[in-house]
Amino acid sequence: MDVTSTEGRILRALEEDAQASYADIAERAEVSKPTVRKYIKKLEEDGVIVGYSADVDPKKLSGQSIAMVGIDVASERYVEATRALKSLDAVESLYTSSGDHMLMAEVRAADGNALGDIIAEEILSIDGVTAAHPSFLQERLK
Repeated sequence: MDVTSTEGRILRALEEDAQASYADIAERAEVSKPTVRKYIKKLEEDGVIVGYSADVDPKKLSGQSIAMVGIDVASERYVEATRALKSLDAVESLYTSSGDHMLMAEVRAADGNALGDIIAEEILSIDGVTAAHPSFLQERLK
């Protein structure tokens, strides 16, 4: 999307601060509040905006570990495996990937041991999941 377009400017403002008010977004995007309201509603209805979230610094979470887990899935079990992964409470978010793994999952647990248990007992037990490679997040830099 062209960041100079009205939609692009509104999305950029939202990505910078998902809690920004319509007035703040309107000021940053150089449009009126009703325009912001209209575009945000359209972007949500079109599925461009799929949710709002908070960025978390994993190091500052007490009693919680976060890992990005690269997951490989057998092609013939892809649909069923992704459904099962999306249903796991510990999986905060799930993405398709064009990198080393078919899927990337943000997984949260009380600590590293619990996270390892989730990977071993829940993720790897899903029919079609062939491998899971965790990278533990340590410190948010930006």
